[in-house]
Amino acid sequence: MSVSGREILIMPISGVVQPDILVVDEELRLRKFDGNYDFAFDWYQDPETVKLVDGVDQPYDREKLDRMYRYLNEHGELYFIEIKDGDTYRPIGDVTFWQEDMPIVVGEKNLRGKKIGRRVVGALIKRAKELHYPQIFVDEIYHYNIGSQKCFESAGFVAYETTDKGKRYRKILSE
Repeated sequence: MSVSGREILIMPISGVVQPDILVVDEELRLRKFDGNYDFAFDWYQDPETVKLVDGVDQPYDREKLDRMYRYLNEHGELYFIEIKDGDTYRPIGDVTFWQEDMPIVVGEKNLRGKKIGRRVVGALIKRAKELHYPQIFVDEIYHYNIGSQKCFESAGFVAYETTDKGKRYRKILSE
């Protein structure tokens, strides 16, 4: 696979094969990152979206978007969140899954607040259980990102540490 013309070796979670598709429910699925993300550029042009993601309202340029996707793809299972649209699926956001973090973005603003994030997180909790993880984490959710806080808390995540900008969350999967 290549990102912006560069070949990338993929082994985001050591010894684990990333599925091409994770079915969330009858309306949503997660599609493995394939290096094509031109459609996502508009999501990261929105100052509100970028503020929720990075804590600043500076839109991404192509180089920053490339660096972000390269980093996420190297650290975890990177997926595009896709919604069923007739007989096809269209990307509406992205999420990366690894034991230490689960950054999620619903890029289409009109679809926020519709429990899409919660449904995606539920599918990733199931994935974590399949991988026999005893617990999973969210590295940081900013104090003002109430939507993400509610999303993860409704899925059973508990804040365990306060940072300068927000809180870190974890979910115990097995005792």
